[in-house]
Amino acid sequence: MKKWILLVVVIGMVGWAVYDFLDSNKKSAVHFENVEELQEVEAEATDEGVEENQKPVIGLEVGNKAPDFQLDTLSGDSVKLSDFRGHRVMINFWATWCPPCRAEMPDMEKFHQDKDIVILAVNLTNSESSVEDIENFADEYKLTFPVLMDPNLDVANLYAIQPIPTTYMVDSNGLISYKAYGAMNYDMMVQEFEKME
Repeated sequence: MKKWILLVVVIGMVGWAVYDFLDSNKKSAVHFENVEELQEVEAEATDEGVEENQKPVIGLEVGNKAPDFQLDTLSGDSVKLSDFRGHRVMINFWATWCPPCRAEMPDMEKFHQDKDIVILAVNLTNSESSVEDIENFADEYKLTFPVLMDPNLDVANLYAIQPIPTTYMVDSNGLISYKAYGAMNYDMMVQEFEKME
């Protein structure tokens, strides 16, 4: 009898692992379709004089061109990543209910004050209780950088965000120079900032 119970548990675990693997592959496929669409749009918009093999690939790996996006800020302004070409940018995905996100916010604010960096703090708005919670959070931490609202998680899905916080450091050419899963501290931020063009 115990062998049968053990066998059923093992079969259930293997079945769940297979299901989870197939489901994650399906999500990855949808993500890559979005990146391919962005690459096609970018390719049409570039100058014809640039050779194909010299154009950076749009993607999420270090060395890829960061996918462009446009979101509204907490104050209602519209912000587009490509507007900051020529500047070093830190894109941070976060939520108010996330303890590691809360832990890194004071360091992000200090980093923003100390260095010539654009910080785009993309809030996973769909996961929040209310916009008021986000406003209270920004006031509590005295955030001076833009808090971007991602109400449908379009940008979070575009960037395949799994854990939060997740951070992408983008150089002045729009290329990803570093990505971090989990909270960063001030020293890490400065170290990666100094490596960027």
